[in-house]
Amino acid sequence: MTALVKAHDLAKSFDVSPPWLNRVIEGKPRVTLKAVDGVSFEIEKGKTLALVGESGCGKSTVARLLVGLYEPSRGNLSFDGQDAHKTFKTPGGRALRKRIQMIFQDPYASLNPRWIVENIVGEPLKEHGIITDPAALKARVGELLKSVGLSPLDMVKYPHQFSGGQRQRISIARALATEPEFLVCDEPTSALDVSVQAQVLNIMKDLQRERGLTYLFISHNLAVVRHVSDDVGVMYLGRLVELANKHDLFANPRHPYTRMLLDAIPKMHDTGRSRTPVSGEVPNPLNPPPGCTFHPRCPHANERCKTERPSLLEIQGIKVACHGVQEGRI
Repeated sequence: MTALVKAHDLAKSFDVSPPWLNRVIEGKPRVTLKAVDGVSFEIEKGKTLALVGESGCGKSTVARLLVGLYEPSRGNLSFDGQDAHKTFKTPGGRALRKRIQMIFQDPYASLNPRWIVENIVGEPLKEHGIITDPAALKARVGELLKSVGLSPLDMVKYPHQFSGGQRQRISIARALATEPEFLVCDEPTSALDVSVQAQVLNIMKDLQRERGLTYLFISHNLAVVRHVSDDVGVMYLGRLVELANKHDLFANPRHPYTRMLLDAIPKMHDTGRSRTPVSGEVPNPLNPPPGCTFHPRCPHANERCKTERPSLLEIQGIKVACHGVQEGRI
């Protein structure tokens, strides 16, 4: 099956240098932060790819690259066979934006507090000229709210009158307004408590089944990822270190970092066993370690790991960037 979304060697760097005057007077150099450093993956139509990793590994930057909020420093993104970032700059970019939508992490920040729900959910419909008649717009907003488990009577309320989970449902309704094919979900449940998380995730799964949606799902919660994804990509300091089918990844994690993340999940039947905590700190992304960026925290690192950066290679159907796995040591 052909992939709907293909990212090839996507990278994004930010200039985080001190102000010009400080650089001149104090002789400070320019500083570049490589937030995403050469990420490649494919997502088939109707499937979900989850990206996981600790905070600051570049997951949200990937999300913003995919919806066109950021321009890539290098690499390209193809959506349904066309170069997405080139298309975003042309008149055809509006049609493409209708097909790609995003659900943001924080439902408290992503909804305009001065607008009622009818205006929030109806904005994409007006903006893209899909519905202009006020009565038809009201009816469509009511349908969208119903599809995410809210009532059409909620249209006249403001965001502050809803709980966190209900606000996130409003965000999902807004994202669905243009009938997109691809949804980028940036930790859509991380700001919610566990019982509400399950409700929102179930709504998203149902919508995917009904509408054949394709998701990129970003999370640092592996239990959530297990529930929603088909494939999982593990990110560390801006790079993918493992990319595998969900069942393979959870049953047989290959990369030491993936093992460390899975080890950190509390398990019901392992009450007596001492758990391996995620050891060490994420290195400073402004000054990443040479070679494999994970080597300072890796129990299997050798000299090669400290000097040579591993590539993401396919081994037995799993893509993994690790010298130890590629040499058969791990």
